[in-house]
Parts: sequence; structure tokens; C-alpha cells
Amino acid sequence: MDEYESTEQGLRDALAAAESPAWSVRAAAGRRLAAAPRIEGVAGVLHRLLLDAQDTGATSDTAAALLARGDPAGLRAALAALSAAADQGTADQLAAELGCDPRWATGQDGDDLIARLRILAASGDLDVHNEALSRLAYLR
Repeated sequence: MDEYESTEQGLRDALAAAESPAWSVRAAAGRRLAAAPRIEGVAGVLHRLLLDAQDTGATSDTAAALLARGDPAGLRAALAALSAAADQGTADQLAAELGCDPRWATGQDGDDLIARLRILAASGDLDVHNEALSRLAYLR
């Protein structure tokens, strides 16, 4: 997130954009919010964008930005959305983003993903726990 977007006004603008009728504006908002230093305060909006009922473009961009963080918070948000996805197209898009992130596909980065998934599998959130276990089984 650039300097403008880390300000309160930038955050308000991104939150407003998340309500746009245009999928591309919602997708851009998802990317901006996912890049925030601390996503806990916007987790509900990110979750909604990950489960965007109107277009999987917003789902895809938001998930990719969260995973690009390379941290447990971004991975947790993506796993939580996957566990809650009622629409098959949305679930498929989330699974594709999780499965196709090239940083985690091979080598050391793959080891990092496995370590993060193990941490999240031990979490108290049953949905995240189950998705993390499912991803671990897929990676083994």
C-alpha cells in the first residue's frame, strides 16, 4: 500500500470502492485493502470481496493480493473464505489462487507454505483448521 493508501482517507476510499457496482473497482479495492499493513481491521470487507457474488475477478484479485503478502494473516483470510464459499465458481477460483501461487509451488517457498499451513491447522478456527489440513494433504 502506498503512502496515500495507508492514510485514513486512503482506507476510507478503498472501503468505499469495495461497495462499487463495477467488479474492476471492487477488485482494485481488494488489492489495496489486502496490502494494508494490518488487515484485521478490514477482514470483514476482504472476506466479502473474496466471496464476491457478482464476479470472480474481485475474488481472484483479492485472493492473489492476500497470498502475495506471504504471511499467515493473508493465508488465513483466503482459507477462511474458501471454507465459506457456497458458490462453486467462487470456491474454484479461491482454490485456484491457493493452488497456483508460484512462490509456494516449489523449493523453499513450498516449505514456508507447509509451515504456515501447519500453524493455521492448529488454530482455534475450525473452518481455517479444516482448510489448512485439506491443503496440507494436497501438498504432500
